[in-house]
Amino acid sequence: MTASVPVAEKKEFVRWFLKTYHLKRRECVWILNYLLSHDQLLNHVRFVDEAHYCPRAMVMSTTDSDGIPFRFYKGNLMTADAEKSFHDLRLHPEENMYLQLNFPNRHACPEYAAVLEDNPYVPEYIKISDKDRREAEQLLEESVLAFREEQLLRQIDEALDQNDKEKFFALSKTLQSIKEIGSK
Repeated sequence: MTASVPVAEKKEFVRWFLKTYHLKRRECVWILNYLLSHDQLLNHVRFVDEAHYCPRAMVMSTTDSDGIPFRFYKGNLMTADAEKSFHDLRLHPEENMYLQLNFPNRHACPEYAAVLEDNPYVPEYIKISDKDRREAEQLLEESVLAFREEQLLRQIDEALDQNDKEKFFALSKTLQSIKEIGSK
């Protein structure tokens, strides 16, 4: 399997990540630095979500995340021993290693998005279909619009109670534009 994300981009991301975050286990820093100095290894690293489904994977977490500090998965083996993963990296440099990094707002992070790849091992029943994703996004948009409408209606009532015509007309205009957006 050839790398879909170039090694140079992975290096740039790992350097940024190490400068930006502190990991729960110092061994994770050592492993990431080791990967930075070995292009062949980094070429076989895939940044993914749900790495525990992969045949060979590591999960690392930053101090400000809720994730487990460290896990290494290989076949049916799971361990928190970072040295085992390090030795496995050295002994099998040609095998793909799937790496999950847990840090705050990772899915909104453009640096992470640039290196994140689809996990081919996530079971189908867990994957969200495009249709479900669109429906969820639409529901969220509708909920936000409904909330904003309720807020504006309360503010319009307050403006009426205070006999504030300018505020009433401004809020009514905003409400009308929101209703137009919602009807599209």
